[in-house]
Formats: sequence, C-alpha cells, structure tokens
Amino acid sequence: MSSISVTFEPLRKYRPSLERAARLWGIDLAYWDIFGKKHEVSDDVVKGILAALGVDTSSAESLNKAVERRLRVEWSQQLPEVEVVGLRGNAPAWVNLPDDMQAIPLRVHFTWEDGGSTEYTYAASAMEVLGTCDIGKDRFVRRRIPLPAETPLGYHEMTVEGGLPGKVLFVARTQLIVTPERAYQPPILDEQGKCAGIGASLYSLRSQRNWGCGDFTDLPGFCEWVAQDLKCAFVALNPLHLIANRLPYNASPYLPVSTYFKNFIYLDLERIPEFQRSVLVQRRLNDHGVRQRILQMRLKDLVDYEGVASLKLGFLALSFLEFRHELRRRTPRALAFLEWCAAQDDLLTPFTTFCALDRHMHKRNPDVWVWQDWPGEYQDPHSPAVARFALRHRHLRQFYAWVQWLTFQQLQEAGDAAKAAGLKIGLYHDLALATDSCGADVWAQRDYYVMGCRVGAPPDDFSPDGQDWAFPPPDYEKHRRGAYALFRESIRRNMMAGGALRIDHVMRFFRLYWIPSGFSATDGTYVRDYAENLVRILALESVRNEVLVVGEDLGTVEPATRETLEKFGILSYRLFFFEREEGGAMKLPERYPNDALVATSTHDLPTIAGSWIGRDIEARDYAGLLPEHAVYEQQWGARRELKQQILEALFAEGLMPDYYTRRASDIPELTGELHNAVIGYLARTPAKLFQVNQEDLVKQLDQQNLPGSTWQYANWQRKMGCAVEDLRQDALVRGCAAMLRHWLKETGRES
Repeated sequence: MSSISVTFEPLRKYRPSLERAARLWGIDLAYWDIFGKKHEVSDDVVKGILAALGVDTSSAESLNKAVERRLRVEWSQQLPEVEVVGLRGNAPAWVNLPDDMQAIPLRVHFTWEDGGSTEYTYAASAMEVLGTCDIGKDRFVRRRIPLPAETPLGYHEMTVEGGLPGKVLFVARTQLIVTPERAYQPPILDEQGKCAGIGASLYSLRSQRNWGCGDFTDLPGFCEWVAQDLKCAFVALNPLHLIANRLPYNASPYLPVSTYFKNFIYLDLERIPEFQRSVLVQRRLNDHGVRQRILQMRLKDLVDYEGVASLKLGFLALSFLEFRHELRRRTPRALAFLEWCAAQDDLLTPFTTFCALDRHMHKRNPDVWVWQDWPGEYQDPHSPAVARFALRHRHLRQFYAWVQWLTFQQLQEAGDAAKAAGLKIGLYHDLALATDSCGADVWAQRDYYVMGCRVGAPPDDFSPDGQDWAFPPPDYEKHRRGAYALFRESIRRNMMAGGALRIDHVMRFFRLYWIPSGFSATDGTYVRDYAENLVRILALESVRNEVLVVGEDLGTVEPATRETLEKFGILSYRLFFFEREEGGAMKLPERYPNDALVATSTHDLPTIAGSWIGRDIEARDYAGLLPEHAVYEQQWGARRELKQQILEALFAEGLMPDYYTRRASDIPELTGELHNAVIGYLARTPAKLFQVNQEDLVKQLDQQNLPGSTWQYANWQRKMGCAVEDLRQDALVRGCAAMLRHWLKETGRES
C-alpha cells in the first residue's frame, strides 16, 4: 500500500486556493455527463457549495485558513471518530503521531462488541508508515495499527495510549468497525447460480378483504402464489417508508417523511388484538356508512391515500384506547411495547414528537401542512418549547409509537410468512435515496443535512435540463463523526423481514450531485463521500442480517463505482430498455453481467406493453410535459428505433417464429409471441437475479409513476387488475404464469 504525503503552504491567488479547498472537501471541479460531454464547474457553484459546508470563501486568505484548519484537525487528532477497516487488513486502522512521538511505545486496547477485550503494546517506530502531513513547522506521521489475528466482525472500541514510563502523553478512543470483504449471498445462488422474482407495489395489491390498499395480510397470499405457482424466489416491493399519504404531491414512496419508520396504511387492522376487543371499534364497524366507506375504498381502481389513512387512523385511535388499559395493567404485551420503545428511543422520541406536532399544528390551522410553517420555536427539535410540547402530549406521542410497533410487527410476520411459503430469498425491500425536506427526518436530524444545497442529477436522456429533487444532501463529515450511526440504522431497518435490499441510486455512496441555493439543476456538481466506509458497513449489515444487496446504478455512473460494487458482492441493476450497445443495438443475453439483477422495467419507466404503443410518450404529451411538438416527434422517433432494435434482437436469439414480421412498425401492440420472447430473452441472461414486474407479467399498459408529473397523472395509485384471492382462477394471469414458469425451468431459474 503506497503512503500519502500532504504538505500545506498558503496560496496567494484566489483561484488556486478555491480549487484546493474544493478538492479537499470532495467537490468535483468538472464532470462528464451521460452524453460524454465534459462540464467545467463555475467558481460561483463551488463557492456556493463550500459556503453551505461552512467555509469562508471571501478571499484566498480565508480559504487558506479553512484548509489549514481542516488538515490540522484531521492529522493532529491521534484517532478519527470512527475507523472502518477490513477483516483482512485491506482497509487498515491507523494512528496519527506528531514528529516528536515517533519513538514512544503505544498501548492499544480493543474492547470487542461481545464484551471481550484484547491488548497489545507496540513500538510506534516499528509500525508501517501510511502517510505524512507537513503544516508549517509541524509534521504528523500516520502509522498502521496491526489488528489482532482473532479480530471479529462488528462494532468495537479501540483505545490507544501513548507515553513514556510513568508519563501518559495521550489517550485516544475511536469506534472500530470491522467489515467483511464481500456482502451476503443466499444459498440458492450457491446451489443453482441464478433465480427469479416478481416485482409488485404493496399498495397495489387487491383483495376481497382489505381497506383500500394492499396490506400485510394480502402480502403473504401474494407471496404464496409467487413461490408455488410461479416457482420464484423473491417478491420485490416498493419502499415501505412512511409518507404523508396526501395526493397528488405526497404519495411517492421515494420521497418519504422518514426512512426509519414505516407506512401504517399497510396495517391489517382486523388482526390487531385491541381492534378485536374494543367495544368502541365494534360499534363503529357496525355503522352502515362506515362499512360502505370501507367497501368503496376497496373497490376503487386507484388507491385513495388520504381516505385509507384517515379511515385507518380513526380506528387505530379507538384501538389505542383499549391498549392504554394494557399499559396501566403492565401486561406482557404492554411491557413488550415499552421495551421496543426503549430500544430505539434516540430515533423514536423525535419522530413521535414530529408526528404529534404535525397533527397539532394542522388541526389548529388547516392551512399549515409543513414544519417550515410552524411557529419558529417549534421548528427547532431541541428547543424548550418542543420539550414542553412533547411532555404535554406524551399520550399522543405514545399512540404514534404504538402504531409503528404494530407496523413493524406485521411486517416481520409477513416476511416470515414469505419464507414459509417457499420464497427462498423472501421479501426484497427498497431503500429510497430521498427524504422529504418537509418530513420528520430533516426536522429531527437537521445537523446531518447540508441545508444550503439540494440534491439532483445532471442532464441525461430523460431530463435534458437536469433534475432538481429538492431535498438536502447528507452532511458526509457529520455522519462520519457520528460513526455512521444513522446510516447503519437506515440499512438495518430496511433489511428487516427481508432477504434482499435494493439501494436506490447507489451512486450516493460515492458522490451526489449538489445544487447550491439560488442555482438551477444545470449549475450543480458532484460532491464525494467516504464511499469505501459506506460500502463496507453495508457489506457488514448484509452479512449480519443475511440480506442480498442490489445497487440501483442507473444514470451517470463512473466505471470505478461499478468496479467497487462488484468487488464487494453488491449486484448491479440492469434494465431491458437501457442495455444497448454503443451503436444502439440491444445487448444480447450473453453480454449481460453475471453479478446483476436484470429487470423488465421499473416504476419510472413504461411497461413493456406500454412502451410498445408509446403509452408513456402520449401520457407525457397529455400532461403538458412535452411543450414542443418537435420533442414529441423526437421521442416517438427514438421509440420506433428502440422497437425495431428489440425485434431484431429477439430474432437474433431465435425467440420469434419465422413466419413473424421483421418490421416493428407492422406490430401495433405487444402480442403474445412478443411478450413470450421478451421474457425468454431476459431469462436467458447470466444475471443472478431476474425480476419481472407484475405489470409486465400480465401486459399492463400504465406505469406506476410518470416522472415530472404530479396532478396530471395518477402516480403511485394503480392497483393490480386481479385480486390476490383470484390469481389462480384468472385466465390471463394463469396463461402468463405458465409462460413465465416455462422460461424459468428452461433457464435454470426455477426455485
């Protein structure tokens, strides 16, 4: 391992000072977009991002001071706040020592996660040098700390004491995170090399008993059908994060109120013991109007988020009155709830306080929807006013905690049922990139976000002017100083009850596109994170929870990103429409990577059937998202070319019958032969996982989300055409299921 050498000298000119500061804070001065065009980043953008990070950019002198201060902090502290190391020493632990301490002995004490400990004494001069830093007259040397041979994986503490006989010069402590070199891989991939699964949005599941959206009782029934009738190994779900459940702007599972807590609309209320026992609940259920309302919600073709949420919250409130009797009696069920609350108090208390405040403020003034409109004293989660409110409304906060307790319980039961039904991987969850800037996470953990910037994406095929996602980026330094505690929680909580986890926009671990306040999406640049630390912790949680990880690596992806993900056993995410050769031809199956999940489509893209008739293009045009007719014609021209390339690839694989036309323009819609061929084409790839979205399995036309639209399109609301109870009887479903089973058996993916 080559050592690094850093020397700080003040720079006289402003531009070199600005560039040096940008590099030190991980800000890219230029980047390449998806079209291969290089973008030079303006000084104003760099200054805007540095200012948001707390750097004074007013002069070369102020930049020099900021750089010197950061380097001195980094190199003068003996140990960082956290060290993320490889079990095989691939990422070493280290200690910084000033030049005059190079000869002292060091006592290194390891306190292991299980309570055990190990201690060694080393001569500093005998340790490998990893780097040096010269700041003025001061020199600091970074040396490798050898780890004991028996070092276990996990979260430990390391203490280093340096001194001379009878004199302690320093004592430093850090959290030591020891990680594996590869993420978890389930036994089915060792046994047969590849398998398949079905993608479905939980809210979209129909049934003869739910209250207007799919729930945790519908899910096991769907999983049983997928495992036993389709012979698949997993069911891929939309993110289950808590959202505001308001249409049209607050229904996206990818813009959650919180990534740590779940959406209560997925609860099956009729399974809750307090619901079953409550006289008040039963009295309300016997009301004809209420029964009709539940039936109306169930029969709607679109999910009515506000209606379902309001209906369920009302019954949950009545059920909680029953649970409060248990709390007073300190029953085993009540004690289990209190124990659950105590185990996660750091996250639960601010979350329930936010929920109570949100309800209180909106009830007091119906025009107040976001915390930014609350009185100033309540916008700060640490203010005395918030503390007083939390105390006064402790029963309301306890209600929101109870609702989450129930939600996590039913999710775990659904995950167990999925495995019991025969899904060898189980539920495949999805962790969103975003968090709503008006949500609980940003309100409660404000210090962990950079509030003067927004996250987005540079120009690409779908957004020529770039994208502004309007939520703040994470403060990567704050997360590192906090030993990645919040990051670890987000991973663990979203791995719960699952066998696989998709990381939305996995490039976030490496870099994110930041847009400083006052600038448009075209005027941003990438900011780098501590990628290896994050990937290593992800691998550790993957191994501990026995969860396979898939990284959604679509868009502008650096080659090094995919190389690192492959190195750590994190699967790539490949979509049929995007896998094309440089000249535009579709990649043949053998050209797909092995360490990947290949999918028919995704929520933001047209279904196979919808793509063939240009349903998405027409929807964008109808929604006013294509203001110029030339853009409309351009998109249709590209679509006709894509359809022809698809048809040629299917013929090249021998998947289309000889009598079939070779001109895509002669095929007005997705025929049975075409549908069969596309599924077979993707099943033949060597990718370890193959996912067919339920919309593509049964040739549905409409996609779940039309990017760029809100009220113009029914985003995140479409239900399946068939109820869970009828999946085995529906003729269309049965035919499509038989077709899929054929390909899974022929390609060795059958579970």
